Amino acid sequence: MSKVTIREVAERAGVSIATVSNVLTGRKAVTADLATRVNEAARELNYQVDRAASQLRSGRTQVIGVLVPNFNDTFFTSLVSRIESLAAAEDYQVVVVSAQDDPDIEAARLEALMGWRPSGIIAVPATNTPPALLCREVGKLPIMLVDRVGQDGLGFDTVTVDNHAAGCMAAEHLLDHGHTSIAIASSVSAFRPIRERIAGVADSCRRRGAAAPQIIEVGIDHERGADILCDWLETNPNPTALVAMTNVTTLAALSALARRGLDIPDAVSLIGFDDYAWMTARKVPLTAVRQPIEEIADRAWGHLFSRIQGEAIGMENIVLPASLQVRSSVARLG
Repeated sequence: MSKVTIREVAERAGVSIATVSNVLTGRKAVTADLATRVNEAARELNYQVDRAASQLRSGRTQVIGVLVPNFNDTFFTSLVSRIESLAAAEDYQVVVVSAQDDPDIEAARLEALMGWRPSGIIAVPATNTPPALLCREVGKLPIMLVDRVGQDGLGFDTVTVDNHAAGCMAAEHLLDHGHTSIAIASSVSAFRPIRERIAGVADSCRRRGAAAPQIIEVGIDHERGADILCDWLETNPNPTALVAMTNVTTLAALSALARRGLDIPDAVSLIGFDDYAWMTARKVPLTAVRQPIEEIADRAWGHLFSRIQGEAIGMENIVLPASLQVRSSVARLG
């Protein structure tokens, strides 16, 4: 069957092609009756707007590209959801691609994304190194790097969290409660945000005269991470407290402690990272470091949109504070 055209929709609705275009794009207001007729005709004919074709004709795009490392981490999906809402309010569509934690896949997905001729890109790189394609586009295409900004002085606008302070915050809470035997469930310690969180914990321990934290790298898959941490707990003296560096490693820690029959906080205290409903929907609600996800998305979108609109703004490296949500998963010792 041939593809339904906008002319056929216009004929079915008994209106002009221009009216159909105005209704479907929202470019100009029309009466409620006309809008109903057009929408009903489009639905009956199963008509879909060909956004790529309309963009090629007009030379303008209403598409924002978003790159994330994976869809397994709730942080990334929450970030995307917020960006979609913000973009929709300005009549922009969002095309999301995942690198699947692989730089080669990341490069291929970005090439495909560029085929949409996006007006701008918000990217969380898969590694500390920004993709080569984005580096080539600096100065030509509005780009925001978020979260995993592995190096300074890259020439990109960025939004990050003060991860060192976040690590210090978690450690200080534990130390104030008498914990001096602290372990860290890390995802990939080489990632700059994780490295800085670990450094924050270690610096607080050193400053307070506590032993250096033990670091267990559990990766980015919570089931595999639970296996690694469970094995470590079997062969090492149990710490009194555990700090998980991401929400994925928090899940891994919960699974491993459950397998070992270690109750929270009686046997081991636990501080998670990020803060989602499931962290409070437990018998023992988790104390957690909360990243300001909505503000991260808001600042990234706001700066990107200003550049898309052609505003004369300087390069900005935005650093936001995290906060500690204190609940019941940390016991007071002594």
